Amino acid sequence: MEAVPERDVYTDLRRIKMSIEIKVPEMGESITEATIANWVKKEGERVEQDEVLVELETDKVTMEVPAPSAGVLQKINKKPGETVKIKEVIGLIDPSASAKSTPTTSTPSSTNTAPTNTNSATQNDTLPPAVRKLIDDNGLNPASISGTGKNGQITKEDVLNAIASKQSAPAAVSAPAAAKAAPSPEIPKAVPAASRGNLPRENVVPMTKLRQTIANRLVAAQHNAAHLTTFNEVDMSAVMDLRNKYKDKFKDAHNVGLGFMSFFAKAVIGALKHVPAINAEIRGTDIVYKNYYDIGVAVGGPKGLVVPIVRDTDLLTFAQIESEIVRLANKVKDGKIDLSDMEGGTFTISNGGIYGSMMSTPILNPPQSGILGLHNIVKRAVVVNDQIVIRPMMYVALSYDHRIVDGKEAVTFLVKVKEAIEDPTRLLLDV
Repeated sequence: MEAVPERDVYTDLRRIKMSIEIKVPEMGESITEATIANWVKKEGERVEQDEVLVELETDKVTMEVPAPSAGVLQKINKKPGETVKIKEVIGLIDPSASAKSTPTTSTPSSTNTAPTNTNSATQNDTLPPAVRKLIDDNGLNPASISGTGKNGQITKEDVLNAIASKQSAPAAVSAPAAAKAAPSPEIPKAVPAASRGNLPRENVVPMTKLRQTIANRLVAAQHNAAHLTTFNEVDMSAVMDLRNKYKDKFKDAHNVGLGFMSFFAKAVIGALKHVPAINAEIRGTDIVYKNYYDIGVAVGGPKGLVVPIVRDTDLLTFAQIESEIVRLANKVKDGKIDLSDMEGGTFTISNGGIYGSMMSTPILNPPQSGILGLHNIVKRAVVVNDQIVIRPMMYVALSYDHRIVDGKEAVTFLVKVKEAIEDPTRLLLDV
């Protein structure tokens, strides 16, 4: 057996020493681990400094990890779906190496062969676990699927489309085999596969950390607070007329649209000042009354509902509130919302009306003591000055912690919001 030349050993040691570690960054005091969501780059690919390498998903946010240095992605230590700790090394970059000219896959055969059911690890390394499982279960070759996701990533929809087009007609089943596989009379027959486009009967997808946290917090909110909801209805005529009259001038002056949320934010702040218990929270055996108003605005994102915070809303103008909501909503939709954008908050507004909700009972966002649910605007017959008229009406719902908020205070809060929205002049005069 020949000895390994010393110079080769030293060369390898020098390369390892020169490699730059890719570590999981710190993401806040309460976050200790994350999940590898997706590697944007593959082993052997060239990367530039600050170019996005990998996407991490935590129980609160999804964040991108940039390359600490230019070079070649030398090694990936953790694959998508694996859990990693803060400051853990998840890969290496070789700043002195050159990118490979061709992907490191097995040499293709000169003859055409049918794709097999086993996909290579290289092809599957950057696929999300659920997508990879769906590909493997259906015997597909990732190389034959065109990805429509970010950087050409294969999505679940791409795989489902490939499955649907895999066969133009269902495969014929012999009569004996069909009879043998027939279910017993007491078991309902399954819908024919052809009617479902050859989709699998079930898709099992692991819950993301964000979804797990949302689920746990919702259950905890129900168990740890005396949860109660009260309702009212608001005539939206005055706000809609005011908005229609000035929305174009508002847009020209402030470069942002005039929506309903700024009106409700202002109305909520006035009501919170009148009923300070709803802007308070319980800490142990103390009630903490807050003299600032950080209003959370629930936003539906690609990974679930999150609540970014509009800081010091009481000090902002209508235009500043609208601009801040647009900025935060865009960060949520792009998956770039930061943990700092969601920390704190004294009260939350959730607008289910944009999805068509008529009425709901929103769940508290602990440790807050109140949340206002907005709903869709529907023209209804109402009585005004003893006359039946048609007005655009909205149901509003206040869920509150009955441990520190009495029913009288909750009803008073909603009445104050109703009065401000039905007479927007109150918002300008602060009455």
